[in-house]
Amino acid sequence: MANRVGETLKFLVETWYITELFRDCFFPKVNFSMPVPQVVIVGRPNVGKSSIMNWLAGKFVSVVDPTAGVTRDRVEYLFHEKERYFELVDTGGIGIVDEDNLSEHIEHQIQIGIESADLILFVVDGTAGVTALDEEVASRVRKIGVPVMLVVNKCDSTKTDLEIPQFYKLMNVPSIMTSVKANRNRKELLADILEMLPEADEDEMAEGDELSTEPELKLAIVGRRNVGKSTFINAIAQTDRMIVSEVPGTTRDSVDLRFELDEKTFVAIDTPGVRKKKSLASDIEFYSLVRAQKSIRRADVVLMFFNSQETISSVDKKLVSEIQSHYKPCIFVVNKWDLGKEAGMTPDRWTEYLQRSFSSMRHVPVAYITAKDDHNTKRVINLAQSIYKQSILRMSTGKLNKIVHGAMDANPAPMRKGRIPKIYFATQVAIQPPTIVLKVNDPEIFDTAWQRYMAGVLRETLPFKEVPIKIIYRPRTQEESEDGGS
Repeated sequence: MANRVGETLKFLVETWYITELFRDCFFPKVNFSMPVPQVVIVGRPNVGKSSIMNWLAGKFVSVVDPTAGVTRDRVEYLFHEKERYFELVDTGGIGIVDEDNLSEHIEHQIQIGIESADLILFVVDGTAGVTALDEEVASRVRKIGVPVMLVVNKCDSTKTDLEIPQFYKLMNVPSIMTSVKANRNRKELLADILEMLPEADEDEMAEGDELSTEPELKLAIVGRRNVGKSTFINAIAQTDRMIVSEVPGTTRDSVDLRFELDEKTFVAIDTPGVRKKKSLASDIEFYSLVRAQKSIRRADVVLMFFNSQETISSVDKKLVSEIQSHYKPCIFVVNKWDLGKEAGMTPDRWTEYLQRSFSSMRHVPVAYITAKDDHNTKRVINLAQSIYKQSILRMSTGKLNKIVHGAMDANPAPMRKGRIPKIYFATQVAIQPPTIVLKVNDPEIFDTAWQRYMAGVLRETLPFKEVPIKIIYRPRTQEESEDGGS
């Protein structure tokens, strides 16, 4: 075991410069041989916790809206600041009365966040003065027994500073005045956080010895509301990480969750449930739609969820269209299959239904799971790894040309506009998706039906059977003509 770990570390160090080039900004390098300190933001509703999260991160991580109680799940962001790593965790407002009766669930997520904290940022509103709910939060935080920093937020001008001393009675802890709007004391807040973090583990790597921890793959879990996406994430991560409720639309943020399976690291992107555009009743719902679309774009594999008890809707078709337009590897996941079987459904019938509904996505594999019972959830991850590997394969130009010319000989493209379509050569120019360029005499004389034939031949003969293939017809350049097309 020790030898295997040593070989793995050696391999990672040797390939560091390659992985550094492709490292996604969402997943910075970090050594997971030690726990990453958790800096948890707490406070009553609408004091600016999510604004502070986004402000420090320098990007839109957590939904911000004047409506109290927008944040429900814990939202995490991994920082690398001055050779230290820490995870900033945004939580729901303590004391919120949720409009969907999810207060108990939100409270549970807050408690999990607080109990995992190495440092607590207790945020108050500098313009509102001390409230009874602030005092309640302070009482609760005192019991945790970890370092606390009092962050007096919304101090947009120095006039507010005169009111600050009243907050000191809440807790005798280090404090700082901040303003997201005026960009006040951001660097100072980060410096204070670093100062109050627990000392680095003695085994923490020195500068220059960092290893890339790019996950095995990033999975976007998408679907309309209440299809069981968060239940699935809790099952695969083996943790009570996401709020699970029968109330549709419980998840509002796209939440990234790292988890390990078979000694490999994955990231699951839980997205808000999407509903019809005409039903987007608020800015929050609009953010949910946009975030689902963004999650699809940055995923390696998309898990498109369906409820076995519900028919395919226009929302489902919209999401599948989004997946298809970005050429993303996808798995159709039919959840709540225990209820489907009780209703007399069979996998063959559901698969046929999906293929009729999405005829251009017949290559997409279908998985049947019951997330609440953790039934077949691991198989979905294994299948995702399999199709991801297909999406990063490269084929030699020689093999491609042999297949393409064989297809042309077996079924020549019909003459159009008085001209005979010709393919001079083929080459794969990219992965994710596998992208094949066919150099031809004129792309406009290859009819659509014949292009479908060629796509079918390539799918059947190349190892891309379950992933989208991008095929581009391009005219041969003058230089290529002079070189004989090689």
